[in-house]
Amino acid sequence: MGAHSHDRLISLSEPFPGVHLLARRPIADARGAFTRLFCRQRLAQLKIDAHVEQVNFSQSTFAGTWRGFHYQTGSSAETKIVSCVTGRIFDVVLDLRPGSPNHGETIGFELTAETMQAVVVPKGCAHGFLTLEPNCSVLYFVSAAYDPLLERGVRFDDPSIQVRWPQLPAVISERDRNHPDLDLARALH
Repeated sequence: MGAHSHDRLISLSEPFPGVHLLARRPIADARGAFTRLFCRQRLAQLKIDAHVEQVNFSQSTFAGTWRGFHYQTGSSAETKIVSCVTGRIFDVVLDLRPGSPNHGETIGFELTAETMQAVVVPKGCAHGFLTLEPNCSVLYFVSAAYDPLLERGVRFDDPSIQVRWPQLPAVISERDRNHPDLDLARALH
């Protein structure tokens, strides 16, 4: 999609259907900069689910921290718009959508506070990120409320998932370490 001079939110790429890498174009002057993080109208023009039910914020102290692969099913399936607001992360989308040409594949993006880019994770995809430096903060706009009964996950180190890691995860919660492999996750979907 082409950008117009007034666009503050543009899609740089769509490597999988519905998975967008978004750029934010700040307005800068002597005071600093102003950036639009979310614009329902602009996202709708890009055919991105622009409903926001909740906004989440996570902080990770250590480099090498893995959070994911997480997703929700049924009525709580969610679209996420993910941004790194402090530090640098490797953001990964795992396509679990039945019938998708990229089913079972992953795509990764480096997000930083400096670039102000965001990744759109559509419904039916699992999401996770790896911190690449200490003290990372991540902001997520989410289209559905969290429901622990509909939450699912996939192990990051399932051998059937091909992720090109910039480094291996070193800090992982017990919950994330114990997610099922992809085949079991599909059966539980």
